[in-house]
Amino acid sequence: MSMRAFAHLLDRLSLTSSRNAKLILIQDHLRQTPDPDRGYALAALTGALSFNAAKPAFIRKAIEARMDPQLFAWSYDFVGDLAETVSLVWPAPSSRKWLGANRPPELSEVIDALHSASRPEVQRLIEGWLDALDPDGRWALLKLMTGGLRVGVSSRLAKQACANLGGVDIGEIEEIWHALAPPYGDLFAWLEGRSERPSPDAPGRFRPVMLAQPLDEEVDFQKLDPADYLAEWKWDGIRVQAVSERGERRLYTRTGDDISASFPDVVEALDFEGAIDGELLVLRDGALASFGDLQQRLNRKTVDAKLLAAFPAGIRAYDLLMDGETDLRALPFETRRARLEAFVASLKTSRIDLSPLQPFSTWKALAALRLEPPEGDARLSEGLMLKRRDSVYEPGRPKGPWFKWKRDPRLIDAVLMYAQRGHGKRSSFYSDYTFGVWREDEDGRRTLTPVGKAYFGFTDEELKQIDKFVRDHTIERFGPVRSVRADADVGLIFEVAFEGLQRSSRHKSGVAMRFPRINRIRWDKPAREADELATLEAMLD
Repeated sequence: MSMRAFAHLLDRLSLTSSRNAKLILIQDHLRQTPDPDRGYALAALTGALSFNAAKPAFIRKAIEARMDPQLFAWSYDFVGDLAETVSLVWPAPSSRKWLGANRPPELSEVIDALHSASRPEVQRLIEGWLDALDPDGRWALLKLMTGGLRVGVSSRLAKQACANLGGVDIGEIEEIWHALAPPYGDLFAWLEGRSERPSPDAPGRFRPVMLAQPLDEEVDFQKLDPADYLAEWKWDGIRVQAVSERGERRLYTRTGDDISASFPDVVEALDFEGAIDGELLVLRDGALASFGDLQQRLNRKTVDAKLLAAFPAGIRAYDLLMDGETDLRALPFETRRARLEAFVASLKTSRIDLSPLQPFSTWKALAALRLEPPEGDARLSEGLMLKRRDSVYEPGRPKGPWFKWKRDPRLIDAVLMYAQRGHGKRSSFYSDYTFGVWREDEDGRRTLTPVGKAYFGFTDEELKQIDKFVRDHTIERFGPVRSVRADADVGLIFEVAFEGLQRSSRHKSGVAMRFPRINRIRWDKPAREADELATLEAMLD
Protein backbone atom coordinates (compact mmCIF):
# COMPACT_ATOMS: atom_id res chain seq x y z
CA MET A 1 0.00 0.00 0.00
CA SER A 2 1.45 3.31 -0.97
CA MET A 3 1.53 6.29 1.35
CA ARG A 4 -1.25 7.75 -0.81
CA ALA A 5 -3.73 5.10 0.35
CA PHE A 6 -2.76 5.69 3.98
CA ALA A 7 -3.03 9.44 3.42
CA HIS A 8 -6.50 8.96 1.93
CA LEU A 9 -7.59 7.11 5.08
CA LEU A 10 -6.23 9.85 7.35
CA ASP A 11 -7.79 12.58 5.23
CA ARG A 12 -11.25 10.98 5.36
CA LEU A 13 -10.96 10.36 9.09
CA SER A 14 -9.95 13.97 9.74
CA LEU A 15 -12.99 15.23 7.81
CA THR A 16 -15.47 12.91 9.50
CA SER A 17 -16.96 13.81 12.88
CA SER A 18 -19.26 10.80 13.26
CA ARG A 19 -17.89 8.06 15.50
CA ASN A 20 -19.73 5.34 13.58
CA ALA A 21 -18.49 6.69 10.25
CA LYS A 22 -14.91 6.61 11.54
CA LEU A 23 -15.40 3.02 12.67
CA ILE A 24 -16.63 2.01 9.22
CA LEU A 25 -13.70 3.77 7.53
CA ILE A 26 -11.17 1.95 9.71
CA GLN A 27 -12.95 -1.42 9.40
CA ASP A 28 -13.06 -1.14 5.60
CA HIS A 29 -9.40 -0.17 5.47
CA LEU A 30 -8.39 -3.11 7.66
CA ARG A 31 -10.55 -5.47 5.61
CA GLN A 32 -9.31 -4.32 2.19
CA THR A 33 -5.63 -3.68 2.88
CA PRO A 34 -3.15 -6.58 2.83
CA ASP A 35 -0.62 -7.44 5.53
CA PRO A 36 1.64 -5.96 6.77
CA ASP A 37 0.38 -2.51 5.72
CA ARG A 38 -2.95 -2.71 7.52
CA GLY A 39 -1.13 -3.67 10.70
CA TYR A 40 1.14 -0.66 10.40
CA ALA A 41 -1.88 1.57 9.77
CA LEU A 42 -3.48 0.16 12.93
CA ALA A 43 -0.24 0.75 14.86
CA ALA A 44 -0.17 4.37 13.67
CA LEU A 45 -3.79 4.94 14.73
CA THR A 46 -3.20 3.45 18.18
CA GLY A 47 0.06 5.34 18.79
CA ALA A 48 2.12 2.15 18.83
CA LEU A 49 4.83 3.46 16.49
CA SER A 50 7.79 5.60 17.42
CA PHE A 51 10.95 6.41 15.50
CA ASN A 52 13.94 7.44 17.58
CA ALA A 53 15.95 8.64 14.62
CA ALA A 54 13.17 10.86 13.18
CA LYS A 55 12.90 14.27 14.83
CA PRO A 56 10.84 17.37 13.97
CA ALA A 57 14.13 19.28 13.71
CA PHE A 58 14.95 17.25 10.60
CA ILE A 59 11.72 18.38 8.98
CA ARG A 60 12.41 22.04 9.76
CA LYS A 61 15.96 21.72 8.46
CA ALA A 62 14.68 20.23 5.21
CA ILE A 63 12.06 22.91 4.54
CA GLU A 64 14.27 25.83 5.60
CA ALA A 65 16.83 24.69 2.99
CA ARG A 66 14.12 25.10 0.32
CA MET A 67 12.38 28.34 1.28
CA ASP A 68 13.11 31.50 3.23
CA PRO A 69 13.15 30.55 6.96
CA GLN A 70 11.29 33.72 7.96
CA LEU A 71 8.56 33.07 5.40
CA PHE A 72 8.24 29.54 6.70
CA ALA A 73 8.05 30.81 10.29
CA TRP A 74 5.18 33.14 9.33
CA SER A 75 3.43 30.32 7.50
CA TYR A 76 3.88 27.97 10.43
CA ASP A 77 2.50 30.56 12.83
CA PHE A 78 -0.58 31.03 10.66
CA VAL A 79 -1.26 27.32 10.09
CA GLY A 80 -0.18 26.19 13.56
CA ASP A 81 0.82 22.65 12.55
CA LEU A 82 4.28 21.62 11.34
CA ALA A 83 3.19 18.70 9.14
CA GLU A 84 0.36 20.65 7.52
CA THR A 85 2.56 23.68 6.86
CA VAL A 86 5.42 21.70 5.31
CA SER A 87 3.07 19.57 3.20
CA LEU A 88 1.56 22.73 1.69
CA VAL A 89 4.70 24.79 1.08
CA TRP A 90 7.11 22.03 -0.01
CA PRO A 91 8.35 23.05 -3.48
CA ALA A 92 8.01 20.89 -6.57
CA PRO A 93 10.99 18.53 -6.86
CA SER A 94 13.88 19.36 -9.14
CA SER A 95 15.20 16.98 -11.74
CA ARG A 96 16.82 14.99 -8.93
CA LYS A 97 14.97 11.67 -8.65
CA TRP A 98 14.18 9.92 -5.40
CA LEU A 99 16.14 6.66 -5.42
CA GLY A 100 16.32 7.00 -9.19
CA ALA A 101 12.56 6.52 -9.69
CA ASN A 102 10.82 9.41 -7.95
CA ARG A 103 8.02 7.01 -6.94
CA PRO A 104 5.82 7.33 -3.87
CA PRO A 105 7.11 5.09 -1.08
CA GLU A 106 5.14 2.20 0.38
CA LEU A 107 3.90 2.55 3.98
CA SER A 108 5.78 -0.56 5.13
CA GLU A 109 8.87 0.68 3.29
CA VAL A 110 8.77 3.99 5.20
CA ILE A 111 8.33 2.28 8.56
CA ASP A 112 11.06 -0.28 7.96
CA ALA A 113 13.46 2.46 6.85
CA LEU A 114 12.70 4.72 9.81
CA HIS A 115 13.29 1.84 12.23
CA SER A 116 16.67 0.92 10.75
CA ALA A 117 18.13 4.16 9.36
CA SER A 118 20.67 6.32 11.12
CA ARG A 119 19.92 10.00 11.72
CA PRO A 120 21.92 11.22 8.69
CA GLU A 121 20.15 8.64 6.55
CA VAL A 122 16.75 9.72 7.88
CA GLN A 123 17.45 13.31 6.80
CA ARG A 124 18.10 12.17 3.23
CA LEU A 125 15.11 9.83 3.21
CA ILE A 126 12.73 12.53 4.43
CA GLU A 127 13.74 14.88 1.63
CA GLY A 128 13.39 12.18 -1.03
CA TRP A 129 10.00 11.04 0.22
CA LEU A 130 8.66 14.59 0.36
CA ASP A 131 9.80 15.16 -3.24
CA ALA A 132 7.98 12.00 -4.35
CA LEU A 133 4.66 12.61 -2.60
CA ASP A 134 1.75 14.95 -3.24
CA PRO A 135 0.57 17.33 -0.42
CA ASP A 136 -1.78 14.75 1.14
CA GLY A 137 0.94 12.10 1.07
CA ARG A 138 3.47 14.51 2.56
CA TRP A 139 1.03 15.39 5.36
CA ALA A 140 0.44 11.69 6.17
CA LEU A 141 4.19 10.96 6.10
CA LEU A 142 5.05 13.79 8.49
CA LYS A 143 2.18 12.95 10.84
CA LEU A 144 3.37 9.35 10.91
CA MET A 145 6.95 10.37 11.66
CA THR A 146 6.09 12.79 14.46
CA GLY A 147 3.55 10.45 16.05
CA GLY A 148 0.67 12.94 16.16
CA LEU A 149 -1.98 11.89 13.63
CA ARG A 150 -4.79 13.91 15.28
CA VAL A 151 -7.55 12.63 13.02
CA GLY A 152 -10.16 12.18 15.73
CA VAL A 153 -9.39 8.52 16.40
CA SER A 154 -8.53 7.28 19.86
CA SER A 155 -6.63 4.08 20.48
CA ARG A 156 -9.81 2.52 21.85
CA LEU A 157 -11.80 3.45 18.73
CA ALA A 158 -9.23 1.73 16.52
CA LYS A 159 -9.41 -1.35 18.75
CA GLN A 160 -13.21 -1.24 18.50
CA ALA A 161 -12.87 -1.34 14.71
CA CYS A 162 -10.76 -4.48 15.07
CA ALA A 163 -13.38 -6.00 17.35
CA ASN A 164 -16.12 -5.19 14.83
CA LEU A 165 -14.03 -6.67 12.04
CA GLY A 166 -13.84 -9.99 13.87
CA GLY A 167 -17.24 -9.89 15.57
CA VAL A 168 -15.71 -10.05 19.07
CA ASP A 169 -16.03 -7.94 22.21
CA ILE A 170 -13.53 -5.11 22.56
CA GLY A 171 -12.59 -6.49 25.97
CA GLU A 172 -11.07 -9.51 24.19
CA ILE A 173 -8.91 -7.16 22.12
CA GLU A 174 -7.80 -5.14 25.16
CA GLU A 175 -6.97 -8.30 27.09
CA ILE A 176 -4.41 -9.41 24.50
CA TRP A 177 -3.30 -6.04 23.14
CA HIS A 178 -0.10 -5.70 25.15
CA ALA A 179 0.94 -9.20 24.11
CA LEU A 180 0.86 -8.12 20.44
CA ALA A 181 3.28 -6.15 18.29
CA PRO A 182 3.00 -4.40 14.91
CA PRO A 183 2.11 -5.35 12.23
CA TYR A 184 -0.31 -7.59 14.18
CA GLY A 185 -0.38 -10.54 11.77
CA ASP A 186 -1.50 -12.93 14.52
CA LEU A 187 -4.32 -10.56 15.53
CA PHE A 188 -5.78 -10.38 12.02
CA ALA A 189 -5.38 -14.12 11.53
CA TRP A 190 -7.56 -14.66 14.61
CA LEU A 191 -10.12 -12.00 13.67
CA GLU A 192 -10.50 -13.56 10.22
CA GLY A 193 -10.86 -17.10 11.59
CA ARG A 194 -7.54 -18.37 10.27
CA SER A 195 -6.01 -19.17 13.66
CA GLU A 196 -6.72 -19.32 17.38
CA ARG A 197 -6.92 -16.21 19.52
CA PRO A 198 -3.42 -14.99 20.53
CA SER A 199 -2.60 -15.85 24.11
CA PRO A 200 -3.21 -13.04 26.61
CA ASP A 201 -0.63 -14.60 28.90
CA ALA A 202 1.96 -11.88 28.52
CA PRO A 203 3.62 -10.57 31.68
CA GLY A 204 2.69 -7.00 32.54
CA ARG A 205 -0.43 -6.89 30.41
CA PHE A 206 -3.39 -4.55 30.92
CA ARG A 207 -6.78 -5.78 32.13
CA PRO A 208 -9.88 -3.85 30.91
CA VAL A 209 -11.17 -1.72 33.79
CA MET A 210 -14.55 -1.61 35.51
CA LEU A 211 -16.22 1.80 35.74
CA ALA A 212 -19.04 3.23 37.87
CA GLN A 213 -22.41 4.77 37.02
CA PRO A 214 -23.33 8.27 38.31
CA LEU A 215 -25.65 8.01 41.30
CA ASP A 216 -29.15 9.48 41.12
CA GLU A 217 -30.05 9.95 44.80
CA GLU A 218 -33.79 10.29 44.30
CA VAL A 219 -34.10 7.24 42.07
CA ASP A 220 -31.33 4.87 43.11
CA PHE A 221 -31.71 5.09 46.89
CA GLN A 222 -35.32 3.97 46.53
CA LYS A 223 -34.14 0.74 44.94
CA LEU A 224 -30.87 0.01 46.74
CA ASP A 225 -30.34 -1.62 50.13
CA PRO A 226 -27.44 0.01 52.02
CA ALA A 227 -26.58 -3.38 53.52
CA ASP A 228 -25.61 -4.59 50.04
CA TYR A 229 -22.97 -1.90 49.49
CA LEU A 230 -19.56 -0.82 50.73
CA ALA A 231 -18.44 2.81 50.50
CA GLU A 232 -15.06 4.47 50.01
CA TRP A 233 -13.86 7.92 49.03
CA LYS A 234 -13.54 8.84 45.36
CA TRP A 235 -9.98 10.17 45.40
CA ASP A 236 -9.01 13.15 43.29
CA GLY A 237 -6.30 11.77 41.02
CA ILE A 238 -6.32 9.60 37.90
CA ARG A 239 -7.39 5.97 37.78
CA VAL A 240 -4.53 3.57 37.10
CA GLN A 241 -3.70 -0.10 36.95
CA ALA A 242 -0.35 -1.15 38.40
CA VAL A 243 0.92 -4.51 37.13
CA SER A 244 3.98 -6.49 38.12
CA GLU A 245 4.32 -9.97 36.62
CA ARG A 246 7.36 -12.15 36.06
CA GLY A 247 9.74 -9.22 36.07
CA GLU A 248 7.59 -6.89 33.94
CA ARG A 249 6.35 -3.75 35.71
CA ARG A 250 3.83 -1.45 34.04
CA LEU A 251 1.60 1.46 35.00
CA TYR A 252 -1.49 2.00 32.83
CA THR A 253 -4.23 4.59 32.64
CA ARG A 254 -7.79 3.31 32.69
CA THR A 255 -7.81 3.36 28.86
CA GLY A 256 -4.74 1.12 28.68
CA ASP A 257 -2.11 3.76 27.87
CA ASP A 258 1.28 2.84 29.29
CA ILE A 259 2.55 5.74 31.45
CA SER A 260 5.38 3.82 33.13
CA ALA A 261 8.07 6.12 31.74
CA SER A 262 6.38 9.17 33.27
CA PHE A 263 6.26 7.66 36.77
CA PRO A 264 9.50 5.74 37.36
CA ASP A 265 9.20 6.29 41.12
CA VAL A 266 5.88 4.44 41.18
CA VAL A 267 7.07 1.65 38.88
CA GLU A 268 10.10 1.08 41.10
CA ALA A 269 7.73 0.52 44.04
CA LEU A 270 5.83 -2.29 42.27
CA ASP A 271 7.77 -4.95 44.13
CA PHE A 272 5.09 -7.64 44.08
CA GLU A 273 3.43 -10.21 41.84
CA GLY A 274 -0.06 -9.12 40.84
CA ALA A 275 -2.24 -6.31 39.49
CA ILE A 276 -3.71 -3.44 41.52
CA ASP A 277 -6.55 -1.11 40.52
CA GLY A 278 -6.16 2.26 42.23
CA GLU A 279 -5.80 6.02 42.05
CA LEU A 280 -2.55 7.75 41.10
CA LEU A 281 -1.91 10.61 43.53
CA VAL A 282 0.86 12.77 44.92
CA LEU A 283 1.50 11.39 48.41
CA ARG A 284 3.86 13.07 50.87
CA ASP A 285 4.59 10.97 53.95
CA GLY A 286 1.26 9.21 53.43
CA ALA A 287 -0.72 12.47 53.20
CA LEU A 288 -2.64 13.31 50.04
CA ALA A 289 -1.70 16.41 48.04
CA SER A 290 -4.06 18.31 45.73
CA PHE A 291 -4.74 17.38 42.12
CA GLY A 292 -2.79 20.49 41.14
CA ASP A 293 0.35 18.83 42.45
CA LEU A 294 -0.35 15.70 40.41
CA GLN A 295 -0.78 17.86 37.31
CA GLN A 296 2.90 18.76 37.58
CA ARG A 297 3.66 15.13 36.77
CA LEU A 298 1.09 14.45 34.05
CA ASN A 299 1.81 14.48 30.30
CA ARG A 300 5.59 14.37 30.73
CA LYS A 301 7.63 11.88 28.76
CA THR A 302 10.56 12.27 31.14
CA VAL A 303 10.96 13.56 34.69
CA ASP A 304 14.06 14.81 36.46
CA ALA A 305 15.18 14.20 40.04
CA LYS A 306 13.97 17.61 41.17
CA LEU A 307 10.41 16.94 39.97
CA LEU A 308 10.41 13.45 41.51
CA ALA A 309 11.43 14.87 44.88
CA ALA A 310 8.97 17.78 44.79
CA PHE A 311 5.95 15.75 43.68
CA PRO A 312 6.34 12.13 44.87
CA ALA A 313 3.65 9.96 43.30
CA GLY A 314 1.97 6.92 44.74
CA ILE A 315 -1.10 4.71 44.46
CA ARG A 316 -4.11 4.47 46.73
CA ALA A 317 -5.41 0.96 46.09
CA TYR A 318 -9.09 0.26 45.36
CA ASP A 319 -9.07 -3.33 44.16
CA LEU A 320 -6.92 -6.38 43.57
CA LEU A 321 -7.23 -8.03 40.15
CA MET A 322 -4.35 -10.49 40.36
CA ASP A 323 -2.74 -11.93 43.48
CA GLY A 324 0.40 -13.65 42.30
CA GLU A 325 -0.79 -15.80 39.40
CA THR A 326 -4.37 -16.00 40.71
CA ASP A 327 -7.01 -14.04 38.79
CA LEU A 328 -9.45 -12.58 41.32
CA ARG A 329 -11.79 -10.73 38.97
CA ALA A 330 -14.57 -13.34 39.13
CA LEU A 331 -14.67 -13.20 42.94
CA PRO A 332 -17.10 -10.94 44.86
CA PHE A 333 -15.80 -7.46 45.67
CA GLU A 334 -15.98 -8.15 49.41
CA THR A 335 -13.66 -11.14 48.94
CA ARG A 336 -11.30 -9.19 46.69
CA ARG A 337 -11.27 -6.39 49.25
CA ALA A 338 -10.13 -8.74 52.02
CA ARG A 339 -7.36 -10.05 49.74
CA LEU A 340 -6.40 -6.44 48.89
CA GLU A 341 -6.04 -5.47 52.54
CA ALA A 342 -3.69 -8.39 53.19
CA PHE A 343 -1.82 -7.71 49.93
CA VAL A 344 -1.16 -4.02 50.66
CA ALA A 345 -0.20 -4.80 54.27
CA SER A 346 2.54 -7.11 52.98
CA LEU A 347 4.13 -4.48 50.74
CA LYS A 348 7.37 -2.83 51.84
CA THR A 349 6.74 0.60 50.34
CA SER A 350 5.05 3.82 51.39
CA ARG A 351 4.08 4.60 47.80
CA ILE A 352 1.13 2.20 47.85
CA ASP A 353 -1.53 2.45 50.53
CA LEU A 354 -5.13 1.34 50.98
CA SER A 355 -8.26 3.33 50.21
CA PRO A 356 -10.17 2.86 53.49
CA LEU A 357 -13.80 1.80 53.61
CA GLN A 358 -16.28 4.21 55.22
CA PRO A 359 -18.73 2.44 57.57
CA PHE A 360 -22.41 3.44 57.33
CA SER A 361 -25.79 1.92 58.13
CA THR A 362 -28.23 4.16 56.25
CA TRP A 363 -28.19 6.31 53.13
CA LYS A 364 -28.93 9.32 55.32
CA ALA A 365 -25.81 8.69 57.39
CA LEU A 366 -23.72 8.28 54.24
CA ALA A 367 -25.14 11.51 52.81
CA ALA A 368 -24.08 13.36 55.96
CA LEU A 369 -20.57 11.93 55.65
CA ARG A 370 -20.38 13.01 52.01
CA LEU A 371 -21.55 16.52 52.87
CA GLU A 372 -19.08 16.95 55.76
CA PRO A 373 -16.03 14.72 55.28
CA PRO A 374 -13.74 14.36 58.30
CA GLU A 375 -10.49 16.29 58.53
CA GLY A 376 -7.55 14.98 56.55
CA ASP A 377 -7.37 13.40 53.11
CA ALA A 378 -11.15 13.06 52.82
CA ARG A 379 -11.41 16.83 52.42
CA LEU A 380 -9.62 16.47 49.07
CA SER A 381 -11.89 13.71 47.78
CA GLU A 382 -14.38 14.17 44.94
CA GLY A 383 -17.12 12.31 46.78
CA LEU A 384 -17.92 8.67 47.44
CA MET A 385 -17.89 5.36 45.60
CA LEU A 386 -20.52 2.70 46.30
CA LYS A 387 -19.74 -0.91 45.39
CA ARG A 388 -21.96 -3.96 45.78
CA ARG A 389 -20.42 -6.48 48.12
CA ASP A 390 -21.08 -9.32 45.67
CA SER A 391 -19.97 -7.52 42.46
CA VAL A 392 -17.46 -9.24 40.21
CA TYR A 393 -14.88 -7.13 38.37
CA GLU A 394 -16.63 -6.63 35.04
CA PRO A 395 -15.02 -4.60 32.22
CA GLY A 396 -16.97 -1.58 31.02
CA ARG A 397 -19.64 0.35 32.87
CA PRO A 398 -22.31 -2.16 33.97
CA LYS A 399 -25.48 -0.74 35.54
CA GLY A 400 -25.97 -1.42 39.21
CA PRO A 401 -22.79 -2.80 40.79
CA TRP A 402 -20.82 0.44 41.25
CA PHE A 403 -21.89 4.06 41.67
CA LYS A 404 -19.95 7.32 41.92
CA TRP A 405 -21.47 10.03 44.12
CA LYS A 406 -19.64 13.33 43.62
CA ARG A 407 -19.58 15.68 46.61
CA ASP A 408 -19.38 19.10 44.98
CA PRO A 409 -22.49 19.97 42.91
CA ARG A 410 -20.85 23.14 41.56
CA LEU A 411 -18.28 21.38 39.39
CA ILE A 412 -18.94 20.03 35.92
CA ASP A 413 -16.82 18.43 33.22
CA ALA A 414 -17.18 20.36 29.94
CA VAL A 415 -15.50 20.06 26.53
CA LEU A 416 -13.47 22.84 24.91
CA MET A 417 -15.32 23.97 21.74
CA TYR A 418 -13.89 27.39 20.76
CA ALA A 419 -10.76 29.36 21.59
CA GLN A 420 -9.96 33.02 21.05
CA ARG A 421 -6.70 34.91 21.22
CA GLY A 422 -6.12 36.81 24.45
CA HIS A 423 -5.01 40.37 25.03
CA GLY A 424 -1.83 42.03 26.27
CA LYS A 425 0.80 39.47 27.16
CA ARG A 426 -1.60 36.72 26.09
CA SER A 427 -2.14 38.13 22.61
CA SER A 428 -0.07 35.37 21.02
CA PHE A 429 -1.96 32.60 22.86
CA TYR A 430 -5.45 31.18 22.53
CA SER A 431 -6.49 31.85 26.11
CA ASP A 432 -10.27 32.56 26.09
CA TYR A 433 -12.21 29.32 26.01
CA THR A 434 -15.82 28.46 25.26
CA PHE A 435 -16.86 25.07 26.56
CA GLY A 436 -19.94 22.88 26.22
CA VAL A 437 -21.71 19.81 27.56
CA TRP A 438 -23.54 17.00 25.82
CA ARG A 439 -27.23 17.10 24.95
CA GLU A 440 -29.38 14.58 23.11
CA ASP A 441 -31.49 15.75 20.16
CA GLU A 442 -34.81 14.36 19.01
CA ASP A 443 -33.07 11.74 16.88
CA GLY A 444 -31.06 10.48 19.84
CA ARG A 445 -27.77 11.98 18.65
CA ARG A 446 -25.41 13.46 21.23
CA THR A 447 -24.06 16.89 20.35
CA LEU A 448 -22.24 19.55 22.31
CA THR A 449 -23.95 22.77 23.29
CA PRO A 450 -22.00 25.77 24.66
CA VAL A 451 -22.69 26.57 28.32
CA GLY A 452 -20.01 29.07 29.30
CA LYS A 453 -16.73 30.85 28.71
CA ALA A 454 -13.66 31.18 30.92
CA TYR A 455 -10.25 32.76 30.60
CA PHE A 456 -8.60 32.09 33.95
CA GLY A 457 -7.96 29.28 36.41
CA PHE A 458 -4.83 27.86 34.77
CA THR A 459 -1.11 28.44 35.07
CA ASP A 460 1.15 29.91 32.36
CA GLU A 461 2.54 26.44 31.70
CA GLU A 462 -0.96 25.02 31.32
CA LEU A 463 -1.83 27.90 28.99
CA LYS A 464 0.99 26.83 26.68
CA GLN A 465 -0.27 23.25 26.72
CA ILE A 466 -3.87 24.28 25.97
CA ASP A 467 -2.68 26.66 23.24
CA LYS A 468 -0.82 23.79 21.58
CA PHE A 469 -3.92 21.59 21.82
CA VAL A 470 -6.00 24.33 20.16
CA ARG A 471 -3.52 24.75 17.28
CA ASP A 472 -3.17 20.99 16.79
CA HIS A 473 -6.94 20.39 16.77
CA THR A 474 -8.31 23.43 14.93
CA ILE A 475 -11.05 22.52 12.43
CA GLU A 476 -12.33 26.01 11.46
CA ARG A 477 -11.25 29.62 11.83
CA PHE A 478 -13.45 32.68 12.35
CA GLY A 479 -11.11 35.67 12.52
CA PRO A 480 -9.40 35.47 15.95
CA VAL A 481 -11.56 32.50 16.99
CA ARG A 482 -10.78 28.86 16.31
CA SER A 483 -13.26 26.03 16.38
CA VAL A 484 -11.59 23.08 18.11
CA ARG A 485 -12.23 19.42 17.38
CA ALA A 486 -14.63 18.16 20.00
CA ASP A 487 -16.33 14.79 19.58
CA ALA A 488 -16.81 11.66 21.63
CA ASP A 489 -13.28 10.40 21.04
CA VAL A 490 -11.19 13.56 20.71
CA GLY A 491 -11.58 16.63 22.87
CA LEU A 492 -10.14 18.44 25.86
CA ILE A 493 -12.16 18.34 29.06
CA PHE A 494 -12.11 21.23 31.53
CA GLU A 495 -13.40 20.74 35.04
CA VAL A 496 -15.31 24.00 35.37
CA ALA A 497 -16.15 25.56 38.73
CA PHE A 498 -18.86 28.18 39.08
CA GLU A 499 -20.71 30.06 41.82
CA GLY A 500 -24.29 29.85 40.56
CA LEU A 501 -26.54 28.84 37.73
CA GLN A 502 -29.74 30.33 36.36
CA ARG A 503 -32.07 29.93 33.40
CA SER A 504 -31.31 32.17 30.43
CA SER A 505 -33.21 32.76 27.18
CA ARG A 506 -30.09 34.44 25.73
CA HIS A 507 -28.09 31.22 25.71
CA LYS A 508 -28.79 28.31 23.39
CA SER A 509 -28.36 25.85 26.26
CA GLY A 510 -30.98 27.69 28.34
CA VAL A 511 -28.64 28.12 31.29
CA ALA A 512 -26.08 30.74 32.34
CA MET A 513 -23.19 30.28 34.76
CA ARG A 514 -22.06 32.85 37.30
CA PHE A 515 -18.27 33.36 37.59
CA PRO A 516 -17.17 30.24 35.67
CA ARG A 517 -13.49 29.37 35.90
CA ILE A 518 -11.34 26.41 34.93
CA ASN A 519 -10.78 24.37 38.06
CA ARG A 520 -8.45 21.89 36.41
CA ILE A 521 -7.66 20.30 33.04
CA ARG A 522 -8.65 16.66 32.60
CA TRP A 523 -6.03 15.43 30.13
CA ASP A 524 -6.75 11.88 31.33
CA LYS A 525 -10.48 11.85 30.61
CA PRO A 526 -12.10 11.11 27.19
CA ALA A 527 -14.49 13.75 25.86
CA ARG A 528 -17.42 11.35 25.78
CA GLU A 529 -17.41 11.34 29.59
CA ALA A 530 -18.11 15.06 29.92
CA ASP A 531 -21.34 16.00 31.67
CA GLU A 532 -24.81 16.20 30.13
CA LEU A 533 -26.94 19.34 29.91
CA ALA A 534 -29.42 17.52 32.19
CA THR A 535 -26.76 17.58 34.92
CA LEU A 536 -26.62 21.37 34.73
CA GLU A 537 -30.38 21.70 34.62
CA ALA A 538 -30.65 19.66 37.80
CA MET A 539 -28.31 22.14 39.50
CA LEU A 540 -30.38 25.25 38.67
CA ASP A 541 -30.81 27.65 41.58
